[in-house]
Amino acid sequence: MRTNRNLMRRTAALAALLLAGTAGTAQAQFSGDAGSGGGEAPGASAPAPSSDGGDAKRGGQRKQRQVDVSPYLEVGQVLTADLKGDRDVLTYTTVAAGVDAAIVTRRAEVAATLRYEHRFGESGGLGDADIISGLARGRVEVARGLNLEGGALATRTRADGGGIGGLITGGDNVADIYSVYAGPTLAQRVGSLDVGAGYRFGYTKVDVDGSGNVPGGNFDSSTNHVAWASVGQRPGDLPFGWQVSGGYEREDASQLDQRFEGKYARADVTVPIGPTVALLGGVGYEDIEISQRDPVLDPNGVPVRDANGRFVTDKSQPRQLSFDTDGLIWDAGVMWRPSRRTSLTARVGRRYGDTIYTGSFSYRPDHATMVQVGVYDGLSSFGRGLSSGLSSLPTQFDPTRNPIDSSINPCVFGEEGAGCLNPQFGSTTSLQFRNRGVQALYSSRFGRWSYGVGIGYDQRRLLVPENSVLAPLNGIKDENYYLFLTAGRQLDADSDLSLSGYVSYFDNGAAGVGDMQSAGIAAAYSRRFWRDLTGTAAASLNAFDQDGFASELIGSALVGLRYNF
Repeated sequence: MRTNRNLMRRTAALAALLLAGTAGTAQAQFSGDAGSGGGEAPGASAPAPSSDGGDAKRGGQRKQRQVDVSPYLEVGQVLTADLKGDRDVLTYTTVAAGVDAAIVTRRAEVAATLRYEHRFGESGGLGDADIISGLARGRVEVARGLNLEGGALATRTRADGGGIGGLITGGDNVADIYSVYAGPTLAQRVGSLDVGAGYRFGYTKVDVDGSGNVPGGNFDSSTNHVAWASVGQRPGDLPFGWQVSGGYEREDASQLDQRFEGKYARADVTVPIGPTVALLGGVGYEDIEISQRDPVLDPNGVPVRDANGRFVTDKSQPRQLSFDTDGLIWDAGVMWRPSRRTSLTARVGRRYGDTIYTGSFSYRPDHATMVQVGVYDGLSSFGRGLSSGLSSLPTQFDPTRNPIDSSINPCVFGEEGAGCLNPQFGSTTSLQFRNRGVQALYSSRFGRWSYGVGIGYDQRRLLVPENSVLAPLNGIKDENYYLFLTAGRQLDADSDLSLSGYVSYFDNGAAGVGDMQSAGIAAAYSRRFWRDLTGTAAASLNAFDQDGFASELIGSALVGLRYNF
Protein backbone atom coordinates (compact mmCIF):
# COMPACT_ATOMS: atom_id res chain seq x y z
CA MET A 1 0.00 0.00 0.00
CA ARG A 2 2.85 2.37 0.84
CA THR A 3 4.43 1.69 -2.56
CA ASN A 4 1.18 2.58 -4.34
CA ARG A 5 0.86 5.81 -2.38
CA ASN A 6 4.45 6.79 -3.26
CA LEU A 7 3.78 6.00 -6.92
CA MET A 8 0.63 8.14 -6.88
CA ARG A 9 2.51 11.03 -5.24
CA ARG A 10 5.31 10.92 -7.83
CA THR A 11 2.83 10.72 -10.69
CA ALA A 12 0.81 13.66 -9.35
CA ALA A 13 3.98 15.70 -8.82
CA LEU A 14 5.14 15.02 -12.38
CA ALA A 15 1.73 15.96 -13.78
CA ALA A 16 1.64 19.19 -11.76
CA LEU A 17 5.10 20.11 -13.04
CA LEU A 18 4.08 19.40 -16.62
CA LEU A 19 0.96 21.53 -16.43
CA ALA A 20 2.87 24.36 -14.75
CA GLY A 21 5.39 24.11 -17.57
CA THR A 22 2.71 24.87 -20.15
CA ALA A 23 1.64 28.09 -18.43
CA GLY A 24 4.20 30.03 -20.43
CA THR A 25 3.17 28.69 -23.85
CA ALA A 26 2.01 32.08 -25.06
CA GLN A 27 5.22 33.76 -23.98
CA ALA A 28 7.30 31.42 -26.16
CA GLN A 29 4.84 31.03 -29.02
CA PHE A 30 6.33 33.37 -31.63
CA SER A 31 9.94 34.26 -30.77
CA GLY A 32 10.32 31.94 -27.82
CA ASP A 33 13.64 31.18 -26.18
CA ALA A 34 15.56 30.80 -29.40
CA GLY A 35 19.16 30.20 -28.62
CA SER A 36 18.77 30.20 -24.88
CA GLY A 37 19.81 26.59 -24.62
CA GLY A 38 17.79 26.01 -21.51
CA GLY A 39 14.18 26.39 -22.51
CA GLU A 40 11.74 25.05 -25.01
CA ALA A 41 11.67 26.39 -28.52
CA PRO A 42 9.23 28.83 -30.02
CA GLY A 43 5.77 27.42 -30.04
CA ALA A 44 6.52 24.91 -27.35
CA SER A 45 5.97 25.22 -23.63
CA ALA A 46 8.13 27.48 -21.52
CA PRO A 47 8.41 27.38 -17.72
CA ALA A 48 5.72 29.33 -15.98
CA PRO A 49 6.67 32.46 -14.05
CA SER A 50 7.25 31.56 -10.43
CA SER A 51 4.53 32.66 -8.05
CA ASP A 52 6.66 32.23 -4.95
CA GLY A 53 8.45 35.58 -5.20
CA GLY A 54 11.90 34.10 -5.62
CA ASP A 55 11.79 32.41 -2.22
CA ALA A 56 11.14 29.01 -3.71
CA LYS A 57 13.30 26.04 -2.98
CA ARG A 58 15.38 25.07 -5.98
CA GLY A 59 17.59 22.02 -5.88
CA GLY A 60 16.43 21.50 -2.28
CA GLN A 61 18.02 24.73 -1.01
CA ARG A 62 16.47 28.06 -0.15
CA LYS A 63 18.23 31.05 -1.67
CA GLN A 64 20.27 33.13 0.73
CA ARG A 65 19.69 36.86 0.98
CA GLN A 66 22.45 38.76 -0.80
CA VAL A 67 22.93 42.42 -1.67
CA ASP A 68 26.26 43.08 -3.36
CA VAL A 69 26.59 46.38 -5.26
CA SER A 70 30.16 47.33 -6.21
CA PRO A 71 30.75 50.66 -7.95
CA TYR A 72 34.28 51.21 -9.21
CA LEU A 73 36.70 53.55 -10.95
CA GLU A 74 39.35 52.17 -13.28
CA VAL A 75 42.33 53.35 -15.32
CA GLY A 76 44.31 51.29 -17.79
CA GLN A 77 46.96 51.36 -20.47
CA VAL A 78 46.43 49.23 -23.59
CA LEU A 79 48.74 48.25 -26.43
CA THR A 80 47.41 46.41 -29.48
CA ALA A 81 49.32 45.30 -32.57
CA ASP A 82 48.42 43.77 -35.92
CA LEU A 83 50.79 40.83 -36.07
CA LYS A 84 49.99 39.73 -39.61
CA GLY A 85 48.71 42.57 -41.81
CA ASP A 86 50.04 46.14 -41.83
CA ARG A 87 51.68 45.56 -38.39
CA ASP A 88 50.27 48.80 -36.97
CA VAL A 89 50.80 49.34 -33.24
CA LEU A 90 48.16 51.30 -31.31
CA THR A 91 48.23 52.53 -27.73
CA TYR A 92 45.56 54.25 -25.68
CA THR A 93 44.60 55.04 -22.10
CA THR A 94 41.23 54.17 -20.60
CA VAL A 95 39.33 55.83 -17.77
CA ALA A 96 36.16 54.04 -16.72
CA ALA A 97 33.39 54.08 -14.13
CA GLY A 98 31.04 51.19 -13.59
CA VAL A 99 29.05 49.05 -11.22
CA ASP A 100 28.59 45.31 -10.77
CA ALA A 101 25.55 44.13 -8.82
CA ALA A 102 24.13 40.85 -7.55
CA ILE A 103 20.96 41.22 -5.48
CA VAL A 104 18.86 38.41 -4.04
CA THR A 105 16.07 39.14 -1.56
CA ARG A 106 12.77 37.45 -0.79
CA ARG A 107 11.03 39.58 -3.43
CA ALA A 108 13.75 40.51 -5.93
CA GLU A 109 16.58 39.09 -8.00
CA VAL A 110 18.90 41.33 -10.03
CA ALA A 111 22.21 40.72 -11.79
CA ALA A 112 23.92 43.59 -13.63
CA THR A 113 27.21 44.87 -14.95
CA LEU A 114 27.25 48.47 -16.29
CA ARG A 115 30.24 50.48 -17.49
CA TYR A 116 31.11 53.82 -19.09
CA GLU A 117 34.58 54.14 -20.58
CA HIS A 118 36.50 56.96 -22.26
CA ARG A 119 39.49 56.08 -24.40
CA PHE A 120 42.29 58.55 -25.04
CA GLY A 121 44.03 57.64 -28.30
CA GLU A 122 47.79 58.08 -28.15
CA SER A 123 49.49 56.47 -31.18
CA GLY A 124 48.69 54.70 -34.41
CA GLY A 125 45.97 57.14 -35.42
CA LEU A 126 43.42 55.84 -32.91
CA GLY A 127 41.06 58.64 -31.88
CA ASP A 128 39.25 59.26 -28.60
CA ALA A 129 36.05 57.28 -28.00
CA ASP A 130 33.22 57.00 -25.48
CA ILE A 131 31.87 53.47 -24.94
CA ILE A 132 28.87 52.33 -22.92
CA SER A 133 28.44 48.62 -22.24
CA GLY A 134 26.36 46.56 -19.88
CA LEU A 135 24.06 43.63 -19.24
CA ALA A 136 21.24 43.49 -16.71
CA ARG A 137 18.49 41.03 -15.89
CA GLY A 138 16.06 41.24 -13.00
CA ARG A 139 12.73 40.30 -11.49
CA VAL A 140 10.75 41.99 -8.71
CA GLU A 141 7.67 40.55 -7.02
CA VAL A 142 5.21 43.44 -6.65
CA ALA A 143 2.46 41.17 -5.22
CA ARG A 144 2.18 37.46 -4.61
CA GLY A 145 2.25 35.80 -8.03
CA LEU A 146 2.73 39.12 -9.87
CA ASN A 147 6.27 39.82 -11.03
CA LEU A 148 7.84 42.67 -12.96
CA GLU A 149 10.69 41.42 -15.16
CA GLY A 150 13.19 43.24 -17.32
CA GLY A 151 16.56 43.16 -19.00
CA ALA A 152 18.94 45.44 -20.87
CA LEU A 153 22.01 45.09 -23.07
CA ALA A 154 24.60 47.47 -24.49
CA THR A 155 27.48 45.95 -26.43
CA ARG A 156 29.39 45.81 -29.71
CA THR A 157 29.44 43.18 -32.42
CA ARG A 158 30.66 42.77 -35.99
CA ALA A 159 27.77 43.66 -38.28
CA ASP A 160 28.50 40.90 -40.82
CA GLY A 161 28.52 38.01 -38.35
CA GLY A 162 32.18 37.97 -37.35
CA GLY A 163 31.47 37.80 -33.62
CA ILE A 164 32.20 40.14 -30.73
CA GLY A 165 35.95 39.74 -30.20
CA GLY A 166 38.76 42.19 -31.03
CA LEU A 167 36.66 45.33 -31.52
CA ILE A 168 39.12 47.80 -30.08
CA THR A 169 39.63 49.92 -33.19
CA GLY A 170 36.01 50.08 -34.40
CA GLY A 171 35.53 50.54 -38.14
CA ASP A 172 32.78 50.38 -40.73
CA ASN A 173 31.94 46.79 -39.79
CA VAL A 174 31.27 47.44 -36.09
CA ALA A 175 27.75 47.81 -34.70
CA ASP A 176 26.80 49.24 -31.29
CA ILE A 177 23.74 47.41 -29.98
CA TYR A 178 21.26 48.66 -27.38
CA SER A 179 18.30 46.52 -26.35
CA VAL A 180 15.83 46.61 -23.47
CA TYR A 181 12.70 44.72 -22.50
CA ALA A 182 10.29 44.88 -19.54
CA GLY A 183 6.85 43.69 -18.54
CA PRO A 184 4.71 41.99 -15.87
CA THR A 185 4.02 38.27 -15.53
CA LEU A 186 1.24 36.71 -13.46
CA ALA A 187 0.99 33.15 -12.13
CA GLN A 188 -1.87 32.51 -9.71
CA ARG A 189 -3.76 29.59 -8.27
CA VAL A 190 -7.53 30.32 -8.35
CA GLY A 191 -9.38 27.45 -6.73
CA SER A 192 -8.35 24.37 -8.69
CA LEU A 193 -7.24 26.43 -11.71
CA ASP A 194 -3.79 27.74 -12.66
CA VAL A 195 -4.05 31.19 -14.23
CA GLY A 196 -1.18 32.87 -16.07
CA ALA A 197 -0.77 36.07 -18.06
CA GLY A 198 1.91 38.50 -19.10
CA TYR A 199 3.07 41.32 -21.32
CA ARG A 200 6.50 42.22 -22.65
CA PHE A 201 7.69 45.38 -24.40
CA GLY A 202 11.00 45.37 -26.21
CA TYR A 203 13.07 48.02 -27.97
CA THR A 204 16.29 47.48 -29.93
CA LYS A 205 18.56 50.03 -31.61
CA VAL A 206 21.73 49.48 -33.66
CA ASP A 207 24.29 52.16 -34.54
CA VAL A 208 26.73 51.23 -37.33
CA ASP A 209 29.94 53.20 -37.86
CA GLY A 210 29.89 52.68 -41.64
CA SER A 211 28.12 50.95 -44.47
CA GLY A 212 29.22 47.42 -43.66
CA ASN A 213 28.36 44.53 -45.97
CA VAL A 214 25.17 42.93 -44.63
CA PRO A 215 22.64 41.35 -47.03
CA GLY A 216 19.25 42.84 -46.30
CA GLY A 217 20.79 46.06 -44.98
CA ASN A 218 21.93 46.94 -41.47
CA PHE A 219 19.28 46.82 -38.76
CA ASP A 220 18.16 50.23 -37.45
CA SER A 221 15.51 50.01 -34.69
CA SER A 222 12.30 48.24 -33.76
CA THR A 223 9.65 48.02 -31.05
CA ASN A 224 8.06 44.75 -30.02
CA HIS A 225 4.91 43.93 -28.00
CA VAL A 226 3.97 40.46 -26.72
CA ALA A 227 0.88 39.59 -24.64
CA TRP A 228 -0.32 36.17 -23.51
CA ALA A 229 -2.79 34.52 -21.13
CA SER A 230 -3.62 30.97 -20.07
CA VAL A 231 -5.86 28.96 -17.75
CA GLY A 232 -5.55 25.28 -16.89
CA GLN A 233 -6.07 22.55 -14.33
CA ARG A 234 -3.75 19.97 -12.86
CA PRO A 235 -4.62 16.27 -12.72
CA GLY A 236 -6.90 15.36 -9.86
CA ASP A 237 -10.54 15.66 -10.75
CA LEU A 238 -9.46 14.48 -14.18
CA PRO A 239 -6.75 11.90 -14.98
CA PHE A 240 -4.93 14.46 -17.12
CA GLY A 241 -3.99 18.13 -17.01
CA TRP A 242 -5.31 20.68 -19.47
CA GLN A 243 -4.67 24.27 -20.50
CA VAL A 244 -6.19 26.80 -22.88
CA SER A 245 -4.00 29.73 -23.93
CA GLY A 246 -3.76 32.57 -26.39
CA GLY A 247 -1.37 35.32 -27.37
CA TYR A 248 -0.60 38.26 -29.63
CA GLU A 249 2.69 39.74 -30.84
CA ARG A 250 3.60 42.70 -33.01
CA GLU A 251 6.90 44.23 -34.11
CA ASP A 252 7.38 47.44 -36.08
CA ALA A 253 10.84 48.00 -37.56
CA SER A 254 12.04 51.24 -39.13
CA GLN A 255 14.03 49.51 -41.88
CA LEU A 256 11.77 49.03 -44.95
CA ASP A 257 8.77 49.76 -42.70
CA GLN A 258 8.67 46.09 -41.69
CA ARG A 259 5.85 44.65 -39.60
CA PHE A 260 5.40 41.32 -37.86
CA GLU A 261 1.93 40.49 -36.52
CA GLY A 262 0.89 37.16 -35.08
CA LYS A 263 -1.90 35.77 -32.93
CA TYR A 264 -2.86 32.31 -31.80
CA ALA A 265 -5.12 30.23 -29.55
CA ARG A 266 -4.50 26.63 -28.53
CA ALA A 267 -5.37 23.85 -26.09
CA ASP A 268 -2.83 21.54 -24.45
CA VAL A 269 -3.07 18.34 -22.43
CA THR A 270 -0.57 16.44 -20.29
CA VAL A 271 -1.18 12.75 -19.63
CA PRO A 272 1.03 11.05 -17.01
CA ILE A 273 1.70 7.43 -17.98
CA GLY A 274 4.02 6.66 -15.09
CA PRO A 275 5.79 8.24 -12.12
CA THR A 276 8.47 9.83 -14.34
CA VAL A 277 6.99 10.00 -17.85
CA ALA A 278 4.10 11.94 -19.38
CA LEU A 279 2.75 12.46 -22.88
CA LEU A 280 2.23 16.01 -24.17
CA GLY A 281 -0.10 17.23 -26.90
CA GLY A 282 -1.52 20.48 -28.21
CA VAL A 283 -3.65 21.77 -31.06
CA GLY A 284 -4.67 25.28 -32.04
CA TYR A 285 -4.97 28.01 -34.62
CA GLU A 286 -2.51 30.74 -35.55
CA ASP A 287 -2.42 33.66 -37.97
CA ILE A 288 0.96 35.27 -38.77
CA GLU A 289 1.79 37.97 -41.32
CA ILE A 290 5.16 39.56 -42.05
CA SER A 291 5.27 42.48 -44.47
CA GLN A 292 7.58 45.23 -45.73
CA ARG A 293 7.96 47.89 -48.40
CA ASP A 294 10.49 48.02 -51.22
CA PRO A 295 13.59 50.23 -51.10
CA VAL A 296 14.09 53.25 -53.35
CA LEU A 297 15.84 52.37 -56.64
CA ASP A 298 18.53 54.39 -58.40
CA PRO A 299 18.36 55.04 -62.20
CA ASN A 300 20.01 51.67 -62.79
CA GLY A 301 17.40 49.81 -60.76
CA VAL A 302 19.76 49.16 -57.85
CA PRO A 303 18.37 49.53 -54.28
CA VAL A 304 19.61 52.71 -52.62
CA ARG A 305 21.43 52.49 -49.29
CA ASP A 306 22.34 55.32 -46.93
CA ALA A 307 25.79 55.95 -45.43
CA ASN A 308 25.12 53.36 -42.70
CA GLY A 309 24.30 50.53 -45.09
CA ARG A 310 20.53 50.74 -44.59
CA PHE A 311 18.02 50.63 -47.42
CA VAL A 312 16.12 53.85 -48.08
CA THR A 313 12.42 52.93 -47.76
CA ASP A 314 10.12 53.81 -50.66
CA LYS A 315 7.00 55.02 -48.83
CA SER A 316 5.09 55.28 -52.11
CA GLN A 317 5.21 51.51 -52.65
CA PRO A 318 2.50 49.25 -51.18
CA ARG A 319 3.31 46.87 -48.37
CA GLN A 320 4.08 43.31 -49.55
CA LEU A 321 3.84 40.05 -47.61
CA SER A 322 7.07 38.17 -47.02
CA PHE A 323 5.37 35.49 -44.91
CA ASP A 324 1.68 34.67 -44.49
CA THR A 325 0.18 31.67 -42.73
CA ASP A 326 -3.07 30.88 -40.94
CA GLY A 327 -4.65 27.62 -39.96
CA LEU A 328 -4.29 24.58 -37.74
CA ILE A 329 -1.15 24.00 -35.67
CA TRP A 330 -0.32 20.98 -33.52
CA ASP A 331 2.48 19.30 -31.64
CA ALA A 332 2.97 16.14 -29.61
CA GLY A 333 5.76 14.95 -27.39
CA VAL A 334 6.99 13.36 -24.23
CA MET A 335 8.56 14.54 -20.98
CA TRP A 336 10.81 12.41 -18.82
CA ARG A 337 11.75 13.51 -15.32
CA PRO A 338 13.41 10.69 -13.35
CA SER A 339 14.43 13.10 -10.57
CA ARG A 340 14.27 16.77 -9.72
CA ARG A 341 17.80 17.08 -11.11
CA THR A 342 17.06 15.69 -14.58
CA SER A 343 14.44 16.67 -17.15
CA LEU A 344 14.03 15.88 -20.85
CA THR A 345 11.30 17.15 -23.19
CA ALA A 346 10.96 16.42 -26.92
CA ARG A 347 8.24 17.54 -29.33
CA VAL A 348 7.36 17.24 -32.99
CA GLY A 349 4.63 19.25 -34.67
CA ARG A 350 3.34 21.16 -37.66
CA ARG A 351 3.74 24.93 -38.00
CA TYR A 352 4.65 27.45 -40.68
CA GLY A 353 3.56 24.90 -43.29
CA ASP A 354 6.43 22.68 -42.21
CA THR A 355 7.39 20.01 -39.67
CA ILE A 356 9.14 21.38 -36.58
CA TYR A 357 11.24 19.66 -33.92
CA THR A 358 11.87 21.24 -30.51
CA GLY A 359 13.08 20.08 -27.14
CA SER A 360 15.12 20.70 -24.03
CA PHE A 361 17.31 18.81 -21.57
CA SER A 362 18.60 19.86 -18.17
CA TYR A 363 20.77 17.99 -15.71
CA ARG A 364 22.18 19.05 -12.36
CA PRO A 365 24.31 16.22 -10.91
CA ASP A 366 25.20 18.44 -7.93
CA HIS A 367 24.68 21.99 -6.69
CA ALA A 368 27.79 23.25 -8.54
CA THR A 369 27.29 21.62 -11.95
CA MET A 370 24.70 22.34 -14.63
CA VAL A 371 24.02 21.03 -18.15
CA GLN A 372 21.40 22.59 -20.46
CA VAL A 373 20.51 21.77 -24.07
CA GLY A 374 17.82 23.45 -26.16
CA VAL A 375 16.53 22.81 -29.69
CA TYR A 376 14.47 25.62 -31.22
CA ASP A 377 12.53 26.42 -34.39
CA GLY A 378 10.53 29.61 -34.94
CA LEU A 379 10.17 32.98 -36.64
CA SER A 380 12.41 35.79 -35.47
CA SER A 381 14.24 39.03 -36.28
CA PHE A 382 17.24 40.84 -34.88
CA GLY A 383 15.04 42.93 -32.56
CA ARG A 384 12.64 40.22 -31.41
CA GLY A 385 15.50 37.77 -31.06
CA LEU A 386 17.35 40.03 -28.64
CA SER A 387 14.23 40.65 -26.53
CA SER A 388 13.51 36.93 -26.19
CA GLY A 389 17.21 36.14 -25.70
CA LEU A 390 17.48 38.62 -22.84
CA SER A 391 14.30 37.29 -21.22
CA SER A 392 15.72 33.75 -21.23
CA LEU A 393 18.91 34.70 -19.35
CA PRO A 394 19.05 33.84 -15.63
CA THR A 395 18.37 36.55 -13.06
CA GLN A 396 21.60 35.57 -11.31
CA PHE A 397 24.87 35.22 -13.20
CA ASP A 398 28.56 36.03 -12.93
CA PRO A 399 29.15 39.22 -14.95
CA THR A 400 32.25 38.51 -17.02
CA ARG A 401 33.93 40.78 -19.58
CA ASN A 402 36.78 40.65 -22.05
CA PRO A 403 39.81 41.79 -19.97
CA ILE A 404 41.23 43.98 -22.77
CA ASP A 405 38.33 45.87 -24.36
CA SER A 406 35.85 45.24 -21.47
CA SER A 407 33.13 44.07 -23.86
CA ILE A 408 30.36 41.81 -22.52
CA ASN A 409 31.09 38.12 -22.98
CA PRO A 410 28.38 36.43 -25.10
CA CYS A 411 27.67 33.71 -22.51
CA VAL A 412 26.77 34.13 -18.85
CA PHE A 413 26.74 31.43 -16.19
CA GLY A 414 25.11 31.29 -12.77
CA GLU A 415 24.05 28.76 -10.15
CA GLU A 416 20.43 28.75 -11.39
CA GLY A 417 21.08 28.68 -15.12
CA ALA A 418 23.02 30.03 -18.07
CA GLY A 419 22.52 31.55 -21.49
CA CYS A 420 24.40 32.58 -24.64
CA LEU A 421 23.45 35.44 -26.97
CA ASN A 422 25.68 34.23 -29.83
CA PRO A 423 22.68 33.39 -32.10
CA GLN A 424 21.33 36.91 -31.69
CA PHE A 425 24.73 38.36 -32.71
CA GLY A 426 24.86 36.32 -35.95
CA SER A 427 24.59 39.45 -38.09
CA THR A 428 22.72 42.74 -37.90
CA THR A 429 20.49 42.03 -40.90
CA SER A 430 17.27 44.01 -40.96
CA LEU A 431 15.25 41.19 -42.59
CA GLN A 432 12.91 38.79 -40.79
CA PHE A 433 13.86 35.11 -40.83
CA ARG A 434 12.99 31.53 -39.92
CA ASN A 435 15.26 30.59 -37.04
CA ARG A 436 16.43 27.06 -36.19
CA GLY A 437 19.23 25.79 -34.04
CA VAL A 438 20.60 23.99 -31.02
CA GLN A 439 22.57 25.25 -28.05
CA ALA A 440 24.32 23.40 -25.21
CA LEU A 441 25.65 24.94 -21.99
CA TYR A 442 27.81 23.52 -19.23
CA SER A 443 29.09 25.11 -16.04
CA SER A 444 30.73 23.72 -12.94
CA ARG A 445 32.85 24.57 -9.92
CA PHE A 446 35.61 22.37 -8.58
CA GLY A 447 37.68 23.56 -5.67
CA ARG A 448 38.83 27.09 -6.49
CA TRP A 449 38.17 26.62 -10.22
CA SER A 450 34.99 27.59 -12.04
CA TYR A 451 34.21 26.67 -15.65
CA GLY A 452 31.68 27.55 -18.32
CA VAL A 453 31.18 26.30 -21.89
CA GLY A 454 28.63 27.36 -24.51
CA ILE A 455 28.42 25.70 -27.92
CA GLY A 456 25.79 25.87 -30.62
CA TYR A 457 24.54 26.09 -34.17
CA ASP A 458 22.09 28.72 -35.45
CA GLN A 459 20.45 28.96 -38.88
CA ARG A 460 18.56 31.90 -40.35
CA ARG A 461 16.51 31.59 -43.55
CA LEU A 462 15.68 35.09 -44.78
CA LEU A 463 12.07 35.99 -45.59
CA VAL A 464 11.47 38.47 -48.45
CA PRO A 465 8.35 39.12 -50.59
CA GLU A 466 8.47 37.15 -53.84
CA ASN A 467 7.66 40.24 -55.94
CA SER A 468 10.09 42.54 -54.14
CA VAL A 469 13.20 43.95 -55.77
CA LEU A 470 15.01 42.17 -52.91
CA ALA A 471 13.47 38.81 -53.85
CA PRO A 472 16.90 37.26 -54.68
CA LEU A 473 17.55 37.31 -50.92
CA ASN A 474 14.45 35.23 -50.15
CA GLY A 475 15.35 31.81 -48.79
CA ILE A 476 19.04 32.57 -48.28
CA LYS A 477 20.41 30.68 -45.29
CA ASP A 478 23.00 32.13 -42.92
CA GLU A 479 24.59 29.62 -40.56
CA ASN A 480 26.50 30.39 -37.38
CA TYR A 481 28.66 27.86 -35.49
CA TYR A 482 30.10 29.04 -32.19
CA LEU A 483 32.01 27.93 -29.10
CA PHE A 484 32.77 29.97 -25.98
CA LEU A 485 34.80 28.90 -22.96
CA THR A 486 35.61 30.60 -19.69
CA ALA A 487 37.50 29.52 -16.57
CA GLY A 488 38.59 31.21 -13.40
CA ARG A 489 40.58 30.34 -10.31
CA GLN A 490 41.05 32.09 -7.01
CA LEU A 491 44.77 31.75 -6.37
CA ASP A 492 44.67 33.08 -2.80
CA ALA A 493 42.73 35.59 -0.71
CA ASP A 494 44.06 38.53 -2.75
CA SER A 495 44.59 37.28 -6.29
CA ASP A 496 42.81 35.39 -9.05
CA LEU A 497 43.29 34.22 -12.62
CA SER A 498 40.71 34.24 -15.45
CA LEU A 499 40.82 32.67 -18.91
CA SER A 500 38.42 32.85 -21.85
CA GLY A 501 38.34 31.78 -25.47
CA TYR A 502 36.00 31.62 -28.44
CA VAL A 503 35.72 30.15 -31.93
CA SER A 504 33.13 31.31 -34.46
CA TYR A 505 32.33 30.41 -38.06
CA PHE A 506 29.67 32.37 -39.94
CA ASP A 507 28.60 30.83 -43.25
CA ASN A 508 27.06 33.66 -45.26
CA GLY A 509 24.52 32.39 -47.76
CA ALA A 510 24.41 35.54 -49.92
CA ALA A 511 26.44 35.64 -53.12
CA GLY A 512 29.48 37.91 -53.10
CA VAL A 513 29.74 38.05 -49.29
CA GLY A 514 32.57 35.99 -47.85
CA ASP A 515 32.28 33.59 -44.93
CA MET A 516 33.87 34.73 -41.67
CA GLN A 517 36.04 32.73 -39.27
CA SER A 518 37.23 34.16 -35.97
CA ALA A 519 38.92 32.88 -32.83
CA GLY A 520 40.46 34.39 -29.74
CA ILE A 521 41.93 33.72 -26.33
CA ALA A 522 42.45 36.02 -23.36
CA ALA A 523 44.00 35.75 -19.88
CA ALA A 524 44.00 38.14 -16.93
CA TYR A 525 45.73 38.16 -13.54
CA SER A 526 44.36 40.40 -10.79
CA ARG A 527 45.79 41.15 -7.35
CA ARG A 528 44.54 43.33 -4.53
CA PHE A 529 47.30 45.62 -3.33
CA TRP A 530 45.63 47.65 -0.59
CA ARG A 531 42.09 47.49 0.73
CA ASP A 532 39.89 47.81 -2.39
CA LEU A 533 42.65 48.76 -4.85
CA THR A 534 43.29 46.01 -7.39
CA GLY A 535 45.84 45.77 -10.17
CA THR A 536 45.30 43.77 -13.38
CA ALA A 537 47.59 42.50 -16.13
CA ALA A 538 45.96 40.94 -19.21
CA ALA A 539 46.81 39.73 -22.71
CA SER A 540 44.77 38.50 -25.65
CA LEU A 541 45.18 37.15 -29.17
CA ASN A 542 42.42 37.41 -31.81
CA ALA A 543 42.40 36.06 -35.36
CA PHE A 544 39.95 36.93 -38.17
CA ASP A 545 39.67 35.62 -41.69
CA GLN A 546 36.95 36.60 -44.16
CA ASP A 547 36.83 35.13 -47.66
CA GLY A 548 37.94 37.71 -50.20
CA PHE A 549 39.50 39.98 -47.58
CA ALA A 550 42.84 40.13 -45.82
CA SER A 551 43.07 38.09 -42.61
CA GLU A 552 44.12 39.61 -39.29
CA LEU A 553 46.02 38.46 -36.20
CA ILE A 554 45.79 40.99 -33.39
CA GLY A 555 47.71 40.82 -30.13
CA SER A 556 46.83 43.06 -27.18
CA ALA A 557 48.05 43.71 -23.64
CA LEU A 558 46.74 45.74 -20.72
CA VAL A 559 47.88 46.93 -17.30
CA GLY A 560 45.37 48.70 -15.09
CA LEU A 561 44.19 49.70 -11.62
CA ARG A 562 40.67 49.50 -10.21
CA TYR A 563 39.27 50.90 -6.98
CA ASN A 564 36.02 49.41 -5.67
CA PHE A 565 33.90 51.55 -3.37
